Amino acid sequence: MISAFFIFNQKGEVLISRLFRTDLKRSIADVFRIQVISNADVRSPIITLGSTSFFHVRVNNVFVLAVTKCNANAALVFELLYRFLSISKSYFNKLDEEAVKNNFVLIYELLDEILDFGYPQNSEIDALKMHITTEGIRSEMAVREDSSKITIQATGATSWRRNDVKYRKNEAFVDVIESVNLLMSKEGAILRADVDGQIMMRAYLSGTPECKFGLNDKLVLEKKPDRARSDNAVELDDCQFHQCVRLGKFDSDRSISFIPPDGEFELMKYRSTTNINLPFKLQSHVVEPTKSRVEYTIQLRATFDPKLNANGVILQIPTPLNTSGVNCKVSMGKAKYVPADNMIVWKIPRMQGAQEATFQAEADLATTTVKQAWSRPPIQLDFSVVMFTASGLLVRFLKVFEKSNYQSVKWVRYMTKANSTYQIRF
Repeated sequence: MISAFFIFNQKGEVLISRLFRTDLKRSIADVFRIQVISNADVRSPIITLGSTSFFHVRVNNVFVLAVTKCNANAALVFELLYRFLSISKSYFNKLDEEAVKNNFVLIYELLDEILDFGYPQNSEIDALKMHITTEGIRSEMAVREDSSKITIQATGATSWRRNDVKYRKNEAFVDVIESVNLLMSKEGAILRADVDGQIMMRAYLSGTPECKFGLNDKLVLEKKPDRARSDNAVELDDCQFHQCVRLGKFDSDRSISFIPPDGEFELMKYRSTTNINLPFKLQSHVVEPTKSRVEYTIQLRATFDPKLNANGVILQIPTPLNTSGVNCKVSMGKAKYVPADNMIVWKIPRMQGAQEATFQAEADLATTTVKQAWSRPPIQLDFSVVMFTASGLLVRFLKVFEKSNYQSVKWVRYMTKANSTYQIRF
């Protein structure tokens, strides 16, 4: 896979260097420093020079680099680099030049465990923390017991979980978190609508439990042009599961079986572009009756169930660059003109489903010598709605089986949000 691993600072100095194969020399670091770090025009994370490929990720003030002469899978190399970033963050919170210098011995130990002859071996944080620790010296007996556990975990079927996990109260929390991306034209036509979702799980369960997890009955993973589309079906363009998941019965009854890692982990990621339930609809009417005034009339309606509430609803409404002042009137929440950002910020702390809110404003424009057309950036909407999914994805059941037959408590929560990705042109 890869032949060498490096970490550089912003000046191009090598902080960490690890050669896994003999097809490269340490002087290859000079090539990367000259061709990439010293060259401001290079923006691609992949650079191929001759037969050598450089894959790099820049984080804070360091460059993390993987070098190979093989035809390696680029996605796998970047997955390795980002796994290394996650592992570093779990050990010393932040990966920067100072952290690398303070923890260079630990980083070399991690590289020796993560990679063997350039191939990824073990990148599970819980497994690494069992035998790479910064704690004080322990007794010989404790080291011997931990060594046996490490061997079982490294060679067993569940390398992501120990066998001796115990909790007084056995609980499992499932969070279905979706981020809605919308771009709507001023005529109301949807130019783009998709959902990026993830299912996060926090498992505080004793032993090695077998969990069974069921999703919608009408869940479609493969779109076929000759198949009639169902209005009630939930169609996923793609999905990715944690390595602990066994997908044997997923195609038949949409159930997922797995032995969960201990603590919090991402069970599934998915993306949907069909049958999106938009939580908010917005109608805007913005006119410029004179050269010195702009009038706004905006109606915001929550389309979700009246029993639900949206929190932190924020609208960012653009204004012309030569705006001198704004007079706002709202039926709900508060609106304020922010001159530094050339926008009006309308905040509604809490909005119930099926409610409507109106916004009216007049913006006074200063006279300018150069008449520049107003580009009219889109209105941006931020919000979070609990117990609502825009894709329609639902958890039908969550069962926990363990040989001791203990009782477990299961919790499922849904949340749909938008962070400046819900945009309406006007």
